[in-house]
Amino acid sequence: MTHSFIMWLIIGAIAGWLAGALVKGGGFGLIVDIIVGIVGAFIGGWLASALGIHIGSGFIGSIIVAVIGAVILLFVIRLFKRAT
Repeated sequence: MTHSFIMWLIIGAIAGWLAGALVKGGGFGLIVDIIVGIVGAFIGGWLASALGIHIGSGFIGSIIVAVIGAVILLFVIRLFKRAT
């Protein structure tokens, strides 16, 4: 249980940081990057499942899916920020 929680934090941190680097103006700090990465993992996992895409399992596959989801999340957040 503790091991999987720590892995979620590590994957979230890496995915959030990578997504922040890919999206212009990214990078919110460690805590927010972890949150963006974890939420991105859920978004990426749902999207991959809905589209029938299987990237692979394991650490690298999880990071790829989480980064894709986090980039989508940051893009949507920035769209809403511009609209307001």
